[in-house]
Amino acid sequence: MSSPAEGVGQESVVSPTSRMQDAVRLLLLIDGAAEDLPGSACVDVPGGAVAVLRSQMALQALDFWLRNPDYFANWLLDLYEKTRDYALLVEAERIMDSDEPEIRSYLMLRYRFGAYEPVDGSLSVLAGAGLVYRRREGSAGHTKQHNYYLTERGRQVARELIGEVSELDYYVQRVGLIVRVTEGLTGSQLKAIQYEQQEYLETEWNQRIRPIAARVRHRIAAMQADGVTVGKDGR
Repeated sequence: MSSPAEGVGQESVVSPTSRMQDAVRLLLLIDGAAEDLPGSACVDVPGGAVAVLRSQMALQALDFWLRNPDYFANWLLDLYEKTRDYALLVEAERIMDSDEPEIRSYLMLRYRFGAYEPVDGSLSVLAGAGLVYRRREGSAGHTKQHNYYLTERGRQVARELIGEVSELDYYVQRVGLIVRVTEGLTGSQLKAIQYEQQEYLETEWNQRIRPIAARVRHRIAAMQADGVTVGKDGR
């Protein structure tokens, strides 16, 4: 299976993914990022649900980093500079030394509250198969947030897909890393971090948020020129 944006480079015209590709990516994202539900049944929780990813804002923010390796690598560099955790620097360098930013990127639209893509179509595919259900939280006429419930069947299908299509392991590993470094952050906090990038902030509504791969590679080169090295005595 090809990546959602195979062949999309910094100067390329962005080709939309298919509804099925989006559905698979979102299934793997929700499977990896959702928190397990307690064993006892809860009110308004779909039958068979085993985990939940809370809020559309969180889903869109996590998907943005999944679809934009250059922006994710840049944030790993920010985290490295705060924590001096060399594992973050190693991963950022690995991403930018590869062709991920060119062949794994699928640019998102800039909308009122940041990066956004309609997910109704792909969610309908998942809901129709009994894999993921979206539920609105709030009062009548006022939606507080959307929650995304992964069912036991959804978890099983995700595992089957990973086993059958080796290329999907990329998304599993990347979602795992994204989840680890965003632990404890809300959707609004994730969006605020992404807004710190000028290219993201200045993109006009309904336009694709442009890549920053060249800038991130230049940043890494400057860090290396300043004597930042990786993997030497863990310091």
